Amino acid sequence: MTARLATARMLAAASLLALSLAACQDGSGINGPSARSLAPIAPQTVALMQSKGMQPSDPILIRTYKKEAEMEVWKRGGDGRYALLKTYPICRWSGQLGPKTREGDRQAPEGFYTITPGLMNPNSSYYLSFDTGFPNAVDRANGRSGRYLMVHGTCSSAGCFAMTDATIAEIYAVARDAFIGGQRSFQFQSYPFRMTAENMAKFRNDPNIGFWRNLKEGSDYFEALREEPKVGQCGTKYVFGGGDAAAGACKPKVDPLVAQKSERDEHAVAEFVAKGTPAVRVVYQDGGQNPVFRPQNPGAFASLGGTETVLPYDAKEYGRHNLGDVSRPETLAAGPQEIEVSPKGQPTMMAAAEPAGTAKAAKADVRGRGPARPGVAPPATTLMANRVEPGAQIDTTAALPEKPARIAVADADGDPSSYSKLFGKMFAKDTPPSAPPPTPTPAVDAVVVPEPVQVAHAAGPASPKPAARAHAPAHPVKTAKVEPKGEAKPEAKGGAKPVLRKAEAEKAKP
Repeated sequence: MTARLATARMLAAASLLALSLAACQDGSGINGPSARSLAPIAPQTVALMQSKGMQPSDPILIRTYKKEAEMEVWKRGGDGRYALLKTYPICRWSGQLGPKTREGDRQAPEGFYTITPGLMNPNSSYYLSFDTGFPNAVDRANGRSGRYLMVHGTCSSAGCFAMTDATIAEIYAVARDAFIGGQRSFQFQSYPFRMTAENMAKFRNDPNIGFWRNLKEGSDYFEALREEPKVGQCGTKYVFGGGDAAAGACKPKVDPLVAQKSERDEHAVAEFVAKGTPAVRVVYQDGGQNPVFRPQNPGAFASLGGTETVLPYDAKEYGRHNLGDVSRPETLAAGPQEIEVSPKGQPTMMAAAEPAGTAKAAKADVRGRGPARPGVAPPATTLMANRVEPGAQIDTTAALPEKPARIAVADADGDPSSYSKLFGKMFAKDTPPSAPPPTPTPAVDAVVVPEPVQVAHAAGPASPKPAARAHAPAHPVKTAKVEPKGEAKPEAKGGAKPVLRKAEAEKAKP
């Protein structure tokens, strides 16, 4: 039996090589499949399969999540339903949350993709790899471009999902044996984050929310039925369901269990919003990395947004993995930043610091859109607690923050210029043409602190010193209103009127 399986692996690897070299430009020039592509599945993983009633030859399905930096491998049982085999931490992904739109944008793709044997590369320059198949029909309908978006070894990403060599070796072996078992292709589902009601509430004002709601339809189908959804296209959107979806129906039949799950989630989203869950965007300097690869900062797992204390993987095990050349390590040091946004996707200014529960706090309105969240005490930290002089280099060995730092930027008279100064052209669609260009990046491995912005402490007057923006604190923060010139204006005490403005008004009289 062992000899027969080894022969089957050899034949399968040879066919994979012939097909993959025609599909990818990632070959190492080796004539024939590499030895690593023929390695058997690790005994402990085979034992895990057996404990869950699975076989190496059973079909697979893969789901991946950017924000959580996790990849799941599922296997289909004899009843046709999928069960989770194992969760793997992603060593590196690049870009931001959101779909890939054009070649060179460093975005890892989001969507539903079909992986065939022809997309597997046993002689990858990145140990082993498989192509995601981007762009698919929906990507092309939306004008998205790019190629060779891979899942591979070595923790370097320019639009790929980079795993450690040991991790991609196991995933590759599991996929290879599924193909040997007769599976003709497997589905690869790529999401910005886990499609929970809480996340959908948090990201409700993100410009990508319409696309993400479309992805959630496919996620709901899989989670409600544990079956692989058939994927079709209707214009620029995905459609999910059974055979009618695959045939191209724009309104395929929805299974009652799927409809019930979607309805429950919609009610839960409404409840989160009613409770005051802030609408945010999460901004990365350039993608992220699972905290398991930063063993010096175990508290960073709080950034995954869950409350579980037991991880689905062994942190010590992955902490010993060889990461290879990690791409842009300096961008990982600061970690992600959460920015509260308005319904139009513009950054909002946090409410004034009033004691929680007071009438004034209940009526406080950020920009005339509704009351402040009740029962939320004002933060005790400033926007930028760690001061760094402009032009200074950031210590790239610093640990990631425990969770995404939440910041809110005041835009004077609706002008988001201060917002764009913080994040350059990240939100160029919302920035007027007159906004100053971002500070150019020097040709050294460092992040330069852009032009400073004045902020005020939560429990004191505004500081006249500039606050660095390179490292954001790992806690909610509050800013003072930023005038067009970038100066912080302290609030008048005791209800006194600003004398300077009154004098100027007197001079302006005829």
